[in-house]
Amino acid sequence: MATTKWVLDPTHSEVEFKVKHMMISNVSGKFTKFDASLETEGEDFMTAKVTFTADVDSISTGAEQRDGHLKSPEFFDAAKFPQLKFTATKYENVDNDGSYEVYGDLTIHGITKNVKLDAEFGGVIKDPWGNTRAGITASGKINRKDFGLTWHGVTETGSLIVSDEVRVHVGLEFVKA
Repeated sequence: MATTKWVLDPTHSEVEFKVKHMMISNVSGKFTKFDASLETEGEDFMTAKVTFTADVDSISTGAEQRDGHLKSPEFFDAAKFPQLKFTATKYENVDNDGSYEVYGDLTIHGITKNVKLDAEFGGVIKDPWGNTRAGITASGKINRKDFGLTWHGVTETGSLIVSDEVRVHVGLEFVKA
């Protein structure tokens, strides 16, 4: 079967995260510059070869000072580690109705760990302009300390300012090349 190449449509894609702040509320953020490469055998997404990258310097939480701190050596160290990367290694069908578990190697801050994400395959459609499109969403939780993001502040009462657990959500739309 022929290999099919898919090109990311960044205007219909998003990369977001949430982390607890002071253990009472959430701070949301996103990466505004990212890319993904996708190849399948025909249109069989269980054969997909996926690599995703995000530019750390594009992190945005809506607060310029916080974004600067996240880019600094205390967190991502964007100057030394300019990208984070995910390469899928295995897929497991969960319910025969579009739900999957995706395993892959996630590299952040120069450290690579295998992670599991819950994924939904939105299907393949023809758009009104004759393009073939596919949609995939993935979400999960990672521990930032696993990737060397160990900065922590503590309040006067001993509570953590930023939780170790980070929830991620990625929505990607691809166009058949």
